[in-house]
Amino acid sequence: MKLKRFLYVGVAMLAAQTLFAQANVLNAKIPEEIGMKTEAELLLDNDKPLEYGYVGDRDILFSKMIWEKVVLDERVNFPLYFPIEGNLGDDRKSLYQVLMENVKDSVYGVRMYADSYFTEERTLKDLEASMSKIDTLDIGIEQYNAEGFIDEQYITRRDIGPADIQSYLIKGLWYFDKRQGELKYRILALAPAAPDVNFIDGNDFGGDEFGDYGGGGDANSEPIPLFWVFYPEVRDILHDAKSFNNENSATPISFDHLLNSRRFHGLIYKEENVYGDRKVEEYISENALMQLLESERIKDKIRDFEQDMWSY
Repeated sequence: MKLKRFLYVGVAMLAAQTLFAQANVLNAKIPEEIGMKTEAELLLDNDKPLEYGYVGDRDILFSKMIWEKVVLDERVNFPLYFPIEGNLGDDRKSLYQVLMENVKDSVYGVRMYADSYFTEERTLKDLEASMSKIDTLDIGIEQYNAEGFIDEQYITRRDIGPADIQSYLIKGLWYFDKRQGELKYRILALAPAAPDVNFIDGNDFGGDEFGDYGGGGDANSEPIPLFWVFYPEVRDILHDAKSFNNENSATPISFDHLLNSRRFHGLIYKEENVYGDRKVEEYISENALMQLLESERIKDKIRDFEQDMWSY
């Protein structure tokens, strides 16, 4: 009876959260009332992400660190990319917008790192050169040569925006928990990647970072990571931010849920190895097909370990 009662309570809470996904949208009398929740609705909200269980080092029988590239022009990865422009409300933002808003927050600012090993912390000032550029039009240069000054209308500024993000890089650990007898995955780092801002509007982008597989187009147009964040540190932020659910807009999915449940498609471009964690394209160069096959081989190697555990 206790189990049945517990299940009824769980279903009721889930139904209540579903009803309040778009709070007050049917009862609002003015646009400002949309999204406002009553005290009862706020009490029903679970404002914390599902905590990771403790995993002791002795419980890990096998582990493999991998780096994946999530290309945003694939349909399954669209929830991470859109919306790219316009103001659709606080509950309709792209993953990049969510990260940047919290990076710029002076109180609860997200810490950024130069690489996925968290060896060097970066600031917004450090990002200026890679995220924006200021250029002068030809007519402005002519004006400067003739008159010694340049009108502001001849000076252009180009910033990296949500539409420029081409992929996300994800560092994660696959591990076999011997206590539960299960292969599990844990995200450790996340990075938005975009073309070099100095070449973003030209025919040739800079940064041949990940080889010429998995992204389509010219290898020289491959995006470069803007910054890395430690994923467990941003889980609360990504839990509050919701991605669009194309199947049912009344039940949006948090970015934390989307990423932890691996509702995305990624290609492995690097694994930890004895060669200093070299990338796939460093030992298989100029052959996109073989690079894709190598990515699948790494994936199968991890998956086969769990299958072999139960083979006699």
